[in-house]
Amino acid sequence: MSNENENNNISSGSGGRGNSRLAVLTSHLSTVVMASEKEAALAAAAAAPSDSDTPTIFDKIIKKEIPSKVVYEDDKVLAFRDINPQAPTHILIIPKVKDGLTGLSKAEERHCDILGWLLYTAKLVAKQEGLEDGFRIVINDGPSGCQSVYHIHVHLLGGRQMNWPPG
Repeated sequence: MSNENENNNISSGSGGRGNSRLAVLTSHLSTVVMASEKEAALAAAAAAPSDSDTPTIFDKIIKKEIPSKVVYEDDKVLAFRDINPQAPTHILIIPKVKDGLTGLSKAEERHCDILGWLLYTAKLVAKQEGLEDGFRIVINDGPSGCQSVYHIHVHLLGGRQMNWPPG
């Protein structure tokens, strides 16, 4: 029996009813997770304006005041595993110096080098993590974009088939 047939048998047991139950359950769980992400983003926006250089949890991670599972570090950026992964591989890549870059919408011409370095680092980390089949890069911006930490960061997601549309 091929893996494909085994997967079909597992997911469609009970004459296909298991598949529909799984879809309903997955849909419900996704809504709960999305609601909490949205709530976190709205709370973060209310707590610290997006144009603020107020220290964030990422500043504490950079200073090693809060532990993280670092997967890459150089003089410009730090990459570490997300504590609430949305994929088998979910890594955050952040600049070590915020320089007013709390979100992508706050970017100025002076930020071009670090923005490029964040994306190049994502490529390096994806290769290091064995994501040869592909990966997704996400930058959340502002409350409607579900940004919950106002220190620009790139989400590197991989290790599973991504879906479209994403959000």
